[in-house]
Amino acid sequence: MAERKALLLGTLPGASAEEAMRAAVDRLGPHLRQLPDGETGDRRIWIVGLINSFRDHPDLEVAHEGDWSDYKHQLNYRVRRGHQLRGESLDLGYLHWYQVNRPVFDQLDTGLDFQVGIPGDLDMTMFTLGPTRMLGHREPFREATVRDITAIHAESPSGVVYQVEVPAETVFVAKAGPLGGIVAARLAAGLHRTVAAAPDGTSFGIHLCLGDLGHKALSGLKSAAPLVRLANAIADGWPAGRELRYVHAPLAAGEDPPVTDRAFYAPLAGLRLAEGTRFVAGFLHEDRTVDEQRRLLETIDGIVGYPVDVAASCGLGRRSDEAAFATMDQARALCEAEANA
Repeated sequence: MAERKALLLGTLPGASAEEAMRAAVDRLGPHLRQLPDGETGDRRIWIVGLINSFRDHPDLEVAHEGDWSDYKHQLNYRVRRGHQLRGESLDLGYLHWYQVNRPVFDQLDTGLDFQVGIPGDLDMTMFTLGPTRMLGHREPFREATVRDITAIHAESPSGVVYQVEVPAETVFVAKAGPLGGIVAARLAAGLHRTVAAAPDGTSFGIHLCLGDLGHKALSGLKSAAPLVRLANAIADGWPAGRELRYVHAPLAAGEDPPVTDRAFYAPLAGLRLAEGTRFVAGFLHEDRTVDEQRRLLETIDGIVGYPVDVAASCGLGRRSDEAAFATMDQARALCEAEANA
């Protein structure tokens, strides 16, 4: 297997893309495979800024006001009576931010690939319209997502990794109990349709996510079993001609650090990722010491059967700068220990 590397999932501390990326490279440069732009400013709280911008959309109206202070206070819309939501009317901003921040990335001359965060289209549908109004409206979000991926690919056919972020799918499987395998298969099939519509030759990573609004998870886990079910379902039907570079699994949950009980991680022995697809263990956390993380990583490596890549459970921008840099330093220490072993 390839040497251990670290993954930065999206948001990074910094007032600008340049500041965020420079700080990340300074701390982790040799240990990264790709680099996100930091998702600073309005993108710091994932898709909240984007959903807020839909207040001006001609086909949408507010159905539930919310200030995004927690999961119970989300802003949701409904499609206006007599209107139809179309993909051509949705600007999700992925192409815009790529065009703004790619030159900044290029100036750093890191030799890394550029990581573009792509919220899952099911997730965009659910968080925009709410779970009771989302049915029948996924296709416009899928079309808008694929349109931006296609446009970015036309500008940069190589050296870009699209990280698809899927908290809704992850939480649905986590809450499905004994039906988790069936639910995972259905949700993975929807993700496969989106990936298959992207240009041939595109490279993807999957960020399984439990949510991190206010650095709090939307759901917890009793074991890693739901993550394994969803990861395997995604890998099993992955569309030909599109590379699946990695699958990230959140092994901590927002402000809650990873558990130390080996039984929690035992299901990871059942992972069925294709050769060349990296598994990224998302257990880095500011409330654990490097020594504690090193022992936990030894447990995970032993269960999975090879050295895994490392990451936090979600993006670092919703933690304090001190906490974010602490997890980066953990990642560096763990990668250096593997390289020097």
